[in-house]
Amino acid sequence: LLKNQMNREDDDDYSDMTNPSAISRRDMVKLNQVYGESIYTEGNDVDLIVDGNDLMDRMISDIRTAEKNVYAEFFIIKNDRIGKRFIRELKDAAQRGVTVKLLIDTQGSRSIGKRALRDFLEAGGQVGYFFPPRLFRFGIKIGLNLNYRNHRKILVIDEKIGYTGGYNIANEYCDMVPRFGHWRDSHIRIKGEAVKELLGRFILDWRFTTKEPLSIPVSMDTQNIVGTKGIQIVNCGPESPAQEIKRAFMKMITTSKKTIYIQSPYFVPDASIIESLKMAHQSGVDVRVMIPCKPDHIFVYWATYSFIGELLRNGCKVYIYDGGFLHAKTIISDDEVSSVGSCNFDIRSFKLNFETNAFIYDREFALKMKDAFMEDLKSSHELTLEDYNNRSLLIKFKENISTLMTEIL
Repeated sequence: LLKNQMNREDDDDYSDMTNPSAISRRDMVKLNQVYGESIYTEGNDVDLIVDGNDLMDRMISDIRTAEKNVYAEFFIIKNDRIGKRFIRELKDAAQRGVTVKLLIDTQGSRSIGKRALRDFLEAGGQVGYFFPPRLFRFGIKIGLNLNYRNHRKILVIDEKIGYTGGYNIANEYCDMVPRFGHWRDSHIRIKGEAVKELLGRFILDWRFTTKEPLSIPVSMDTQNIVGTKGIQIVNCGPESPAQEIKRAFMKMITTSKKTIYIQSPYFVPDASIIESLKMAHQSGVDVRVMIPCKPDHIFVYWATYSFIGELLRNGCKVYIYDGGFLHAKTIISDDEVSSVGSCNFDIRSFKLNFETNAFIYDREFALKMKDAFMEDLKSSHELTLEDYNNRSLLIKFKENISTLMTEIL
């Protein structure tokens, strides 16, 4: 199917598309197919979820209805109240005979050890450890691939329901850590053909990690047409120099005619992204970027401030979210195309991390994303160029030091 779609390189018709947003952005669909090797699917329904407790309840409800399999892949699962609740639900599913596979990043999920997973494993669950540590020195496990992290967040249930976005599994994502306050993030629940693409990504990562020859069921080809929303699942990682998600972001930015709204906790882009945003503004596009008011990684936060300054000097609008911690990784273009996923607007996400984003071609969903952005504006304040220029010498020093490390932040 992918080869057939990629063979459309000389065909600009795309006559089988029915979604108006996808038709008007057929050049972006083609880019993601040819450059990002991402299949375009149209038979999808998508829900936007912006509250961690709501997301946890919905994922657990779907896990409890699972009859065949549950495949979960997360960067962070902590051994805290929320993490234990999630692992317990996976264990219960395994006890009823459901095939349950859990893939975790060994750095992000380093608090989850064999003791925390013992009941899950005894119930028949399986665990894969992405880039496990190979060295043990002074009581500390040391990985040989510390700089490469599986930052993806994927959950697939019975090959019919898929989740992806920015939420991990830990107390802070459900507003249970006071220093962060309300955790503002974005996740999506997908039903439809695109679930197969999420499952395919999980299977590739599972096979790489465990060497188990897992494969996609043939029966999925016809069972999952439930809506009309167009979706492409785009992945990137250090195994490919293409930076597929960054290229898709740039395409959204450079082809926008009216608006570009971006949310990211870490805004440390390279020159190509900055230039794309500046060009969009200079072409009359309303460019707005929203970042958090508080850091969870100090150096990344001050590097973000430095890059935000360049946007302000070129007339783009910047907002600081004051309602808690903003962790959403989203972009909306012209109320028509939007993206939700694990990829931040930073060099680490583009080049070093393994990431997954859904690109949704649908006006109705884009307007829901826009409504969420506008609601967040009520809990934000605009950072003006005057405010930025009046920042203290200490902040300027922090920016300069942090900017030196942008390639590894």
